[in-house]
Amino acid sequence: MYKSSMYTLSNPKKPGSRQKDPDMPGGATTRQEGSMIQRAKQEAKTETDPIKKLRAIILSRGSASIKGIARVFRIMDDDGDKQISIKEFKKGLKDYGVFLDSPEEFQAAFDACDSDGGGTLDYDEFLIAIRGPIPKCRETLIRAAFNKLDKDGSGEITVDDLKGVYSVQQHPKYQNGEWTEDQILQKYLEQFEGNGGCKGDGKITWDEFMDYYAGVSASVDTNAYFDLMMRSVWKLG
Repeated sequence: MYKSSMYTLSNPKKPGSRQKDPDMPGGATTRQEGSMIQRAKQEAKTETDPIKKLRAIILSRGSASIKGIARVFRIMDDDGDKQISIKEFKKGLKDYGVFLDSPEEFQAAFDACDSDGGGTLDYDEFLIAIRGPIPKCRETLIRAAFNKLDKDGSGEITVDDLKGVYSVQQHPKYQNGEWTEDQILQKYLEQFEGNGGCKGDGKITWDEFMDYYAGVSASVDTNAYFDLMMRSVWKLG
């Protein structure tokens, strides 16, 4: 089984066990993932704050859960107004397999995210709430990695952006002729877009990149380790 990263598809070794998903760049190790899931499950049982409880339930599904549920709500926003009603809120959570104990808990979580009390939830407000606080030093590293990949400064990462930056030469499916370079790079992009590699639009936006790393950040306890991981994987200066 190969391990992927930027540049060579050969991830720098990190402290702890190997990555749970070898196709994910800069992901949490199996040990970190397991620890985070257990912590989140316990918090989901004891937490009384509606947003913290909701976040714990989501994270108990793994570090990829933030990007997964964000994807669900993006798809639901058919008209692009970035507003979520209580009905859409309940449906989106349930569609992703997130269930609260009662209708009252759904309402309490919705109201807690609805900072202006307008009766609809701003999509960006919701994302910030479920991501939870991310230290500024970590966000700076995430932004630096995104900017490095976004070579043309368009605000989106595409297959063309990855060419010449991400080498597929050691990928087994490239070596045996099963996949082309474009197919491998497209698969790489899909890891950021959906839940479990659900096919998206072939582009990574800043929000999608941030959603992925919000989950990773939740599984990494120290800023020093997160810094080491990001600089190693993305070859940041």
